Amino acid sequence: MLMIVIVTDSGMVKETIIKYDEDITQNQVETLNNLFNNKLKGKPLDKIDKPMEEYILAEIHYSVKVIKPIIEQINKVVEEENTILLEGAKRAFELPEFKSLEIAKNFINVLDAKELVLDMLNSGVAKDINVYIGGEDDNEQLKDFSIVTFKHSVEDKDLGTIGIIGPKRMDYSKVISVMKYISKKMKERGL
Repeated sequence: MLMIVIVTDSGMVKETIIKYDEDITQNQVETLNNLFNNKLKGKPLDKIDKPMEEYILAEIHYSVKVIKPIIEQINKVVEEENTILLEGAKRAFELPEFKSLEIAKNFINVLDAKELVLDMLNSGVAKDINVYIGGEDDNEQLKDFSIVTFKHSVEDKDLGTIGIIGPKRMDYSKVISVMKYISKKMKERGL
């Protein structure tokens, strides 16, 4: 049951009880309460130019038109969190390992597998730099490659991950030094 109380500024009080076949949640009651209070509070009843149902439905429709673009933008922002930016991939083909057509095709397939790349970037036990050497796990696609990832965070807020993928023979100490340098510069600039 839902009890509705109408109070006018002249002191008139009207109440009614509505019985529903289904349960109504507290959130639904609060939403309805906000809707009616926000749209009708302070308005003279004779100034509502349409029947009450039409008036409320028109207000809901207007609210949906305003809320829908907000939700679309929120969804875009959420999706952008998982954006993968690739730079320098074509340079990999200058390395001797990529002269093999099979390895080159596998490299392109790895880059095309967005979920696989996201998993690589988001996994790792270390808080900052992680090293994966191909063949360490059961993932056949990564058997010829090594990946070094750097999780960038400020005050425990994850701001993204930088990863370098290359042949298993990559110069790990040089790559890790570059990652540490990038981390230092980003922190100096407050990024």
